[in-house]
Amino acid sequence: MMDVARLAGVSHQTVSRVLNDHPNVRQSTRSRVLWSMRELGYRPNSAARTLVTGHSRTIGVIGLDSTLYGPAATMHGVDDAARRADYRVNTVGLASIDRISVLEAVERLATAGVEGVVVIAPLSSASEALADLPTDIPTVVVNAHPESDIASVTVDQAHGAQRATEHLLSAGRSTVWHVAGPANWSESRGRIEGWTRALDAARVDVPPPLTGDWSARSGYEAGRVLARLPEVTAVFAGNDHMALGLLRALHEFGRAVPDEVAVVGFDDIPEAAYFTPPLSTVRQDFSEVGRRCVRLLIGQIETPGEAAECSVVTPELVVRRSSTPSKVPQVGRGSGRE
Repeated sequence: MMDVARLAGVSHQTVSRVLNDHPNVRQSTRSRVLWSMRELGYRPNSAARTLVTGHSRTIGVIGLDSTLYGPAATMHGVDDAARRADYRVNTVGLASIDRISVLEAVERLATAGVEGVVVIAPLSSASEALADLPTDIPTVVVNAHPESDIASVTVDQAHGAQRATEHLLSAGRSTVWHVAGPANWSESRGRIEGWTRALDAARVDVPPPLTGDWSARSGYEAGRVLARLPEVTAVFAGNDHMALGLLRALHEFGRAVPDEVAVVGFDDIPEAAYFTPPLSTVRQDFSEVGRRCVRLLIGQIETPGEAAECSVVTPELVVRRSSTPSKVPQVGRGSGRE
């Protein structure tokens, strides 16, 4: 720091202010200090900085070690928001979100000096793990159980599913079938709830849902069943990958999408707009989830004892060609509920 100060022609206190992003530094001085740091190859010692300030400016993120779009995008959203807030991120991926795994991960991160933890908890098994989290570590949970007293950020899955189902019904479909995700995922339960709510409100039949595992293969297998049923004219798939497999099966059976069967997915993966036909879906704003997680966590870090806040992100229906036919099929209409 003394070398940087000497080259920049400022005091070492000024260099310290620049490093800590202090507002009372002229822009010309800040630029000169940053240039001197680059010129000398100077990098701040984070361990020393922690000793001086008492803050590591590091948070931990615990999530499912998965290539599935939802968990991966959520983790990326939190990581990106943390870096924008000038916090480093220490990530732990777990094979399963259970009590022992989560507690061990929290302990490991606490030993590494993180100031708080974000837990991405999409599985039902997480509720037991979260109940035993240490109370002395600021924590925010993504997709916490509704009755949890821990600060949380949740996407309103039921609202998104209800909007998707209402959109399909609005075109005059007799009912909407559903390819659900795994039963042990909170997202699956929320989407089934919203789908059922929309059908009940419309007073139409609620068909038995088919269950997949989020993969395109499981969507394809469900599609082979649904494609054989002439009464199927609309399907809400629990995620876009299962919708992709569903579209393939419908095509193989000669069921035209969207004229014969309308399809809506969930997530709005980057490839959804390039499916054949382009996929209508429900978009989750994972960047917003990340921003809210980091805001809540920094609030706890800077204001210990702050009351836990539960923040809900509302998803958005994105309408594309897969659900907007030129005509509505009449097969199976008017059957009513038995």
